[in-house]
Amino acid sequence: HLELVESGGGSVQAGGSLTLSCTASTDIVTKYRVAWFRQAPGKVREAIATINVRSTDTYYRDLLAGRVTISQDVAKNTVSLQMFALEPEDTAMYYCAADFQGRAWYDANAWGFWGQGTQVTVSS
Repeated sequence: HLELVESGGGSVQAGGSLTLSCTASTDIVTKYRVAWFRQAPGKVREAIATINVRSTDTYYRDLLAGRVTISQDVAKNTVSLQMFALEPEDTAMYYCAADFQGRAWYDANAWGFWGQGTQVTVSS
């Protein structure tokens, strides 16, 4: 059973940076692909980026394109999301997901495992 734990969230000023981490309880390589999503109160869960842990291929949605970098540390079973130039509109709960089962990685319903999330708050 795979468990995902996000960390690294917090409160920052607009223009600041944060690095979020998603640590898996088991060998994450067996799940091939990991993604980051976010969800603000009253809004749908939005895809941010995904990485194929085996091939290191990465894909980004336009949502935060140019302001985020997804990366992996297989030895630590961790996938990270570096975020730059944060804006108040980036305030949300950020989640990582693993075990891709669908056709479109940006579809939240296509993922089998989710972490509990880490809160990011950006003030102006």
